Amino acid sequence: MRRPTTRNNDWGFPRWRGYGSGRETTQVRMCDRHGCDQPGDCPAPKSPNSPDRWYFCVTHAGEYNRGWNYFEGLSAEEAAEREAAGTREASGYTSANHYAWGGPGDGTRSRDELRALSILGLESDAAFDAVKAAWRKLAKENHPDVRPGDADAAVRFQAVQAAYEVLRAAEDARTPKTA
Repeated sequence: MRRPTTRNNDWGFPRWRGYGSGRETTQVRMCDRHGCDQPGDCPAPKSPNSPDRWYFCVTHAGEYNRGWNYFEGLSAEEAAEREAAGTREASGYTSANHYAWGGPGDGTRSRDELRALSILGLESDAAFDAVKAAWRKLAKENHPDVRPGDADAAVRFQAVQAAYEVLRAAEDARTPKTA
């Protein structure tokens, strides 16, 4: 009786498949949203305090979470206490916050902010009051109403405006909101 021949590529050197790669199929959980054919790797609770979960793709998870209010049903005092408790629990991560930064400098400003400061002619540690003053000065010098017909001044004015917008948005994000 003759044995059937099977060929295996895992002999000798070089190894034709990667180490640890098997021939078995892998299970991929699909998005629970009807009609979606993307992998569902974002779990979401079906109801509060329930172990049951929906599994959505990134797009549908964002859609699911868009209208969710974490503080719904709580009084103002309870919401403030829960927010303070969450901040206390997460405060340990602020000591490692500098690891998330991969740009130049001391990690307090992004690359876009540093570029905007150089457009305004300021140092990387300039305060926002100095940013406002430099922006006003350069905007007045290069405004199209002051220098009509000067194309270079119009380009400089647009660059100054864009730089100020970047720095203003960053300053708004840095300053804590007070109620």
